[in-house]
Amino acid sequence: MLQISLWKRVLIIGLCLLGLAMAAPNLFYNRVEGHNDALAAFEKTGAMTAAQEEARAGWPDWLPSGLVNLGLDLRGGAHLLAEVKVAEVYKARMDALWPEMRKALAAERATIGSVRRMPSGEDELKIQIGEPGQIARAVEIARTLATPVVTLTGVGQNDIEVTGTGDTITVRLSPAEQAATDERTMQQSLEIVRRRVDAAGTREPTIMRQGNDRILIEVPGIGSAAELKDLIGTTAKLTFQPVVGRGSNPNANPGAGNEILPAADDANLFYTLDKVPVVSGDELTDARPDTDQNGTPAVAFRFNPTGARAFGDYTANHIGEPFAIVLDGKVISAPVIQSHIAGGSGIITGRFSVQEATDLALLLRAGALPAGMTFLEERTIGPELGQDSIDAGRIAAVVGLVAVVGFMIATYGLFGVFASLALLINIAMIFGFMSMIGATLTLPGIAGIVLTMGTAVDANVLVFERIREELRTAKGPARAIELGYEKAMSAIVDANVTTFITGVILFVLGAGPVRGFAVTLIVGIVTSVFTAIWVTRVMVAAWYARRRPKTITL
Repeated sequence: MLQISLWKRVLIIGLCLLGLAMAAPNLFYNRVEGHNDALAAFEKTGAMTAAQEEARAGWPDWLPSGLVNLGLDLRGGAHLLAEVKVAEVYKARMDALWPEMRKALAAERATIGSVRRMPSGEDELKIQIGEPGQIARAVEIARTLATPVVTLTGVGQNDIEVTGTGDTITVRLSPAEQAATDERTMQQSLEIVRRRVDAAGTREPTIMRQGNDRILIEVPGIGSAAELKDLIGTTAKLTFQPVVGRGSNPNANPGAGNEILPAADDANLFYTLDKVPVVSGDELTDARPDTDQNGTPAVAFRFNPTGARAFGDYTANHIGEPFAIVLDGKVISAPVIQSHIAGGSGIITGRFSVQEATDLALLLRAGALPAGMTFLEERTIGPELGQDSIDAGRIAAVVGLVAVVGFMIATYGLFGVFASLALLINIAMIFGFMSMIGATLTLPGIAGIVLTMGTAVDANVLVFERIREELRTAKGPARAIELGYEKAMSAIVDANVTTFITGVILFVLGAGPVRGFAVTLIVGIVTSVFTAIWVTRVMVAAWYARRRPKTITL
């Protein structure tokens, strides 16, 4: 007991000091947060405003600046429940399949006659042939375009189902392919929403799938639900399409394989475009705000090797022709190709403001949503509610701390003081650890910390009671203290291991607030065992070595 080696003392004291240092920035939350936000803005844009310079100077760079992130219920923010229109992807698949299907059937035109696409539902493709008697041959040709579904549940099935009736072929996605498409659409939507929200610099958003086609989005610190909808609700589907013509009639016949789209900056101008894009936004590798040759805001982009090759080949073969840049069904610009554009990079101009160019670059960099979203539920949670929660949690924590400290000192005297100091160090270490890992504190998380404060001294109670028992057998103070810690160890470990396992199960199986509670509970168990056993042991050892008492009272 009294022979704690020097390296152990250094390690224990060092961990305590590290916990206190890492927790300290939370005492100056607004100042440190402003400093961190200014640094983040500088890394993102390479420049800082005067206000950001002042905010940065508000906290020294050499001091720890990690903070416990406040959750939506404490900080305020926006809550959205979005439904992904997965059926839109079926229509896109059918539209993309049609040129290939037409090409395959047209090759047998001498046998099956003419080939024409019929009006059909969004999830199917209907094709009329000129020779009804050759419908079986047409179905056979169409089925050659089917490919196996690459999923465990779709083994042995193809991606499309082809049937023929009269002179019409009907093509649909198979049930296995629909399930696989739905899964891919949801995963892609989740990833893109996460990229857009994270790229906007918000703190610890909650983005999770709910059911088959819904996504829950909670973002602390954002101004309103409308702002969040603008950020993630834009499809940002970018294509580069050949221009066939332009005019003022949106209902004119565009011709086979073409479509009419409006200009983004002129309500009376409509472009006739080839439906098949040369390159799409899926092949972008980078997009960033820039300026054009006139110094007006623009967006610079770069394609991957495949997109760069296609873009370069097209511009080399169509010099002098206009080329439309289409974003979400609107032509934002249609410049004339002046020369061969090699290397796969260029800029998009379109009378943008600086903010619009920045937002467009962010959206393009994050990628296009595979399908649109319908927002079923939206809420804006004001910071006042969060402040009320923080105040209530602070009062609960203070009351709990005072009650525990008063009980321990009244019951165990000086040893109760040691336990109370260890409890304060324990709380600091909880906040310090959460700051280091960037954990999010929610209202349930505060409940977990308050609970930890109530149970943190349990280990000390076990140790002190064991010491009392040893003192009753007439052992000396040093021996009684040593045996008290040794004999209480197994009971302390057993009790906390079971609670720790419960916390891990809550974290793994729970979500949202339950996870927040589990995180503070798990961290609190680890730090409380450390402080209750090792920190108080060092305190008691130091006190005993200095005073050398003949007897102790507990």
